[in-house]
Amino acid sequence: MRIGLFDSGVGGLTVLKTLLKKYPHNEYIYYGDTLNIPYGDKSKEELLNLAKNNVAFLLRKKVDMIIVACGTVSSNCLDIIKKENTIPIYSILEPTIDYLNKSNYENILVIATHATINSHIFKNNVKKNIYELETPKLVPIIESGDYTDLNKILHSYLDDYKNKIDALVLGCTHYPIIKEKIKKIINANLLDMSDYININNGNKSNLELYFSKIDDKITNNTKKILNLNNIDINLKQ
Repeated sequence: MRIGLFDSGVGGLTVLKTLLKKYPHNEYIYYGDTLNIPYGDKSKEELLNLAKNNVAFLLRKKVDMIIVACGTVSSNCLDIIKKENTIPIYSILEPTIDYLNKSNYENILVIATHATINSHIFKNNVKKNIYELETPKLVPIIESGDYTDLNKILHSYLDDYKNKIDALVLGCTHYPIIKEKIKKIINANLLDMSDYININNGNKSNLELYFSKIDDKITNNTKKILNLNNIDINLKQ
Protein backbone atom coordinates (compact mmCIF):
# COMPACT_ATOMS: atom_id res chain seq x y z
CA MET A 1 0.00 0.00 0.00
CA ARG A 2 1.28 3.46 -0.91
CA ILE A 3 0.51 5.85 1.94
CA GLY A 4 0.96 9.60 1.59
CA LEU A 5 1.45 11.91 4.56
CA PHE A 6 1.78 15.67 4.66
CA ASP A 7 2.50 18.38 7.19
CA SER A 8 3.69 21.98 7.23
CA GLY A 9 7.25 20.85 7.99
CA VAL A 10 9.15 18.19 9.90
CA GLY A 11 6.48 17.69 12.59
CA GLY A 12 4.60 15.06 10.61
CA LEU A 13 7.77 12.99 10.62
CA THR A 14 6.81 12.01 14.19
CA VAL A 15 3.70 10.37 12.71
CA LEU A 16 5.76 8.73 9.99
CA LYS A 17 8.22 7.41 12.58
CA THR A 18 5.40 5.72 14.51
CA LEU A 19 3.94 4.19 11.36
CA LEU A 20 7.33 2.90 10.20
CA LYS A 21 7.68 1.13 13.54
CA LYS A 22 4.15 -0.30 13.76
CA TYR A 23 3.50 -0.95 10.06
CA PRO A 24 6.89 -1.33 8.36
CA HIS A 25 5.63 -3.13 5.25
CA ASN A 26 4.12 -0.17 3.45
CA GLU A 27 5.37 2.37 0.95
CA TYR A 28 5.40 5.81 2.61
CA ILE A 29 5.57 9.09 0.69
CA TYR A 30 6.02 12.08 2.99
CA TYR A 31 5.66 15.73 2.01
CA GLY A 32 6.62 18.63 4.27
CA ASP A 33 5.56 22.08 3.07
CA THR A 34 8.54 23.85 4.63
CA LEU A 35 8.27 26.76 2.20
CA ASN A 36 4.99 27.87 3.80
CA ILE A 37 5.55 27.02 7.46
CA PRO A 38 4.06 27.85 9.94
CA TYR A 39 0.46 26.91 9.18
CA GLY A 40 -0.93 27.84 12.59
CA ASP A 41 -1.33 31.56 11.90
CA LYS A 42 -2.91 31.23 8.45
CA SER A 43 -6.56 31.81 7.52
CA LYS A 44 -8.86 28.91 6.66
CA GLU A 45 -8.77 29.96 3.00
CA GLU A 46 -4.97 29.90 2.97
CA LEU A 47 -4.91 26.55 4.78
CA LEU A 48 -7.37 25.03 2.32
CA ASN A 49 -5.32 26.14 -0.68
CA LEU A 50 -2.14 24.73 0.85
CA ALA A 51 -3.89 21.49 1.78
CA LYS A 52 -5.20 21.09 -1.76
CA ASN A 53 -1.70 21.60 -3.17
CA ASN A 54 -0.29 19.04 -0.75
CA VAL A 55 -2.95 16.48 -1.64
CA ALA A 56 -2.39 17.09 -5.37
CA PHE A 57 1.34 16.46 -4.97
CA LEU A 58 0.73 13.16 -3.19
CA LEU A 59 -1.85 12.10 -5.76
CA ARG A 60 0.76 12.60 -8.46
CA LYS A 61 2.85 10.08 -6.52
CA LYS A 62 -0.04 7.62 -6.96
CA VAL A 63 -0.76 7.05 -3.28
CA ASP A 64 -3.62 4.80 -2.19
CA MET A 65 -4.51 6.82 0.89
CA ILE A 66 -3.48 10.05 2.61
CA ILE A 67 -2.92 10.76 6.29
CA VAL A 68 -3.10 14.45 7.18
CA ALA A 69 -0.18 14.54 9.62
CA CYS A 70 -0.96 18.12 10.58
CA GLY A 71 -3.31 19.13 13.38
CA THR A 72 -3.95 22.55 11.88
CA VAL A 73 -5.15 21.24 8.52
CA SER A 74 -7.01 18.35 10.18
CA SER A 75 -9.00 20.73 12.37
CA ASN A 76 -9.83 23.25 9.65
CA CYS A 77 -9.96 21.65 6.19
CA LEU A 78 -10.49 17.92 6.49
CA ASP A 79 -14.15 17.72 5.47
CA ILE A 80 -13.57 19.71 2.28
CA ILE A 81 -10.54 17.82 1.04
CA LYS A 82 -12.29 14.54 1.84
CA LYS A 83 -15.29 15.52 -0.28
CA GLU A 84 -13.12 16.64 -3.19
CA ASN A 85 -11.13 13.40 -3.45
CA THR A 86 -12.06 9.78 -4.03
CA ILE A 87 -9.16 8.11 -2.17
CA PRO A 88 -9.37 7.72 1.62
CA ILE A 89 -8.07 10.74 3.55
CA TYR A 90 -7.58 10.38 7.29
CA SER A 91 -6.93 12.85 10.08
CA ILE A 92 -4.63 12.34 13.05
CA LEU A 93 -7.22 14.08 15.23
CA GLU A 94 -10.14 11.67 14.83
CA PRO A 95 -8.50 8.60 16.41
CA THR A 96 -7.13 10.79 19.21
CA ILE A 97 -10.59 12.18 19.96
CA ASP A 98 -12.03 8.65 19.97
CA TYR A 99 -9.34 7.53 22.40
CA LEU A 100 -9.95 10.46 24.76
CA ASN A 101 -13.69 9.80 24.90
CA LYS A 102 -13.05 6.18 25.87
CA SER A 103 -10.27 7.01 28.35
CA ASN A 104 -10.43 7.55 32.10
CA TYR A 105 -8.87 11.00 31.81
CA GLU A 106 -11.13 13.76 33.11
CA ASN A 107 -9.05 16.94 32.98
CA ILE A 108 -7.23 17.26 29.69
CA LEU A 109 -5.03 20.05 28.35
CA VAL A 110 -4.66 20.37 24.58
CA ILE A 111 -1.70 22.41 23.35
CA ALA A 112 -1.69 23.28 19.66
CA THR A 113 -1.42 26.05 17.09
CA HIS A 114 -3.73 29.06 17.01
CA ALA A 115 -5.77 27.63 14.12
CA THR A 116 -6.32 24.27 15.81
CA ILE A 117 -7.29 25.80 19.15
CA ASN A 118 -9.50 28.37 17.44
CA SER A 119 -11.43 25.53 15.76
CA HIS A 120 -12.34 24.12 19.22
CA ILE A 121 -12.31 20.65 17.68
CA PHE A 122 -11.32 18.97 20.94
CA LYS A 123 -13.65 20.97 23.19
CA ASN A 124 -16.57 20.34 20.82
CA ASN A 125 -15.97 16.61 20.40
CA VAL A 126 -14.45 15.31 23.63
CA LYS A 127 -16.86 14.76 26.50
CA LYS A 128 -14.35 15.65 29.21
CA ASN A 129 -13.08 18.79 30.91
CA ILE A 130 -10.92 20.24 28.14
CA TYR A 131 -8.47 23.09 28.55
CA GLU A 132 -7.32 24.64 25.27
CA LEU A 133 -3.99 26.44 25.00
CA GLU A 134 -2.40 28.13 22.00
CA THR A 135 1.35 27.60 21.90
CA PRO A 136 2.39 29.52 18.76
CA LYS A 137 6.07 29.90 19.60
CA LEU A 138 6.84 26.19 19.62
CA VAL A 139 6.73 25.27 15.92
CA PRO A 140 9.18 27.99 14.81
CA ILE A 141 11.57 26.96 17.62
CA ILE A 142 11.37 23.28 16.70
CA GLU A 143 11.90 23.96 13.00
CA SER A 144 14.87 26.24 13.74
CA GLY A 145 16.52 23.73 16.07
CA ASP A 146 17.52 26.56 18.42
CA TYR A 147 16.22 25.57 21.86
CA THR A 148 17.93 28.37 23.80
CA ASP A 149 14.69 29.89 25.11
CA LEU A 150 12.54 26.77 24.93
CA ASN A 151 12.51 25.92 28.63
CA LYS A 152 11.47 29.45 29.61
CA ILE A 153 8.72 29.48 26.98
CA LEU A 154 7.40 26.08 28.05
CA HIS A 155 7.20 27.25 31.67
CA SER A 156 5.29 30.35 30.58
CA TYR A 157 2.76 28.17 28.77
CA LEU A 158 2.42 25.26 31.19
CA ASP A 159 3.06 26.38 34.77
CA ASP A 160 -0.57 27.36 35.35
CA TYR A 161 -1.74 23.83 34.52
CA LYS A 162 0.63 21.81 36.71
CA ASN A 163 -2.00 20.71 39.23
CA LYS A 164 -5.10 20.94 37.04
CA ILE A 165 -4.74 18.12 34.52
CA ASP A 166 -4.12 14.39 34.28
CA ALA A 167 -3.39 14.30 30.53
CA LEU A 168 -1.82 16.62 27.99
CA VAL A 169 -2.52 16.19 24.28
CA LEU A 170 0.34 17.13 21.99
CA GLY A 171 -2.09 18.66 19.51
CA CYS A 172 0.54 19.51 16.91
CA THR A 173 2.71 16.82 15.35
CA HIS A 174 5.81 18.93 15.96
CA TYR A 175 5.41 18.69 19.73
CA PRO A 176 6.50 15.05 20.28
CA ILE A 177 9.96 16.24 19.19
CA ILE A 178 10.20 18.14 22.50
CA LYS A 179 8.19 15.64 24.54
CA GLU A 180 10.98 14.96 27.03
CA LYS A 181 11.39 18.66 27.76
CA ILE A 182 7.64 19.02 28.37
CA LYS A 183 7.70 16.01 30.71
CA LYS A 184 10.16 17.78 32.98
CA ILE A 185 7.75 20.66 33.50
CA ILE A 186 4.32 19.13 33.88
CA ASN A 187 3.27 16.03 35.81
CA ALA A 188 0.68 14.53 33.47
CA ASN A 189 0.42 11.80 30.88
CA LEU A 190 1.57 13.14 27.52
CA LEU A 191 -0.46 11.87 24.58
CA ASP A 192 1.14 11.61 21.13
CA MET A 193 -1.60 11.59 18.47
CA SER A 194 0.38 9.25 16.20
CA ASP A 195 -0.04 6.44 18.75
CA TYR A 196 -3.76 6.14 17.98
CA ILE A 197 -3.58 5.70 14.20
CA ASN A 198 -4.49 2.23 12.94
CA ILE A 199 -3.80 1.16 9.36
CA ASN A 200 -3.10 -2.11 7.56
CA ASN A 201 0.34 -3.54 6.96
CA GLY A 202 1.18 -4.11 3.30
CA ASN A 203 3.79 -6.33 1.66
CA LYS A 204 6.33 -3.85 0.30
CA SER A 205 8.55 -1.41 2.21
CA ASN A 206 9.74 1.90 0.79
CA LEU A 207 10.24 5.49 1.96
CA GLU A 208 10.23 8.72 -0.05
CA LEU A 209 10.70 12.14 1.57
CA TYR A 210 9.89 15.43 -0.13
CA PHE A 211 9.93 19.05 1.05
CA SER A 212 8.95 22.30 -0.68
CA LYS A 213 12.16 23.87 0.68
CA ILE A 214 15.31 22.10 1.79
CA ASP A 215 18.17 23.45 3.89
CA ASP A 216 20.65 22.03 6.39
CA LYS A 217 18.25 22.48 9.33
CA ILE A 218 15.52 20.51 7.60
CA THR A 219 17.95 17.78 6.59
CA ASN A 220 19.43 17.51 10.08
CA ASN A 221 16.01 17.54 11.77
CA THR A 222 14.75 14.83 9.41
CA LYS A 223 17.70 12.55 10.12
CA LYS A 224 17.40 13.16 13.86
CA ILE A 225 13.65 12.54 14.08
CA LEU A 226 13.70 9.38 11.97
CA ASN A 227 17.03 8.25 13.42
CA LEU A 228 18.35 7.54 9.93
CA ASN A 229 21.74 8.75 8.68
CA ASN A 230 21.62 7.46 5.12
CA ILE A 231 18.43 8.93 3.78
CA ASP A 232 17.37 10.61 0.55
CA ILE A 233 15.58 13.92 1.00
CA ASN A 234 14.10 15.41 -2.16
CA LEU A 235 12.86 18.81 -3.23
CA LYS A 236 9.24 18.80 -4.34
CA GLN A 237 9.02 17.77 -7.98
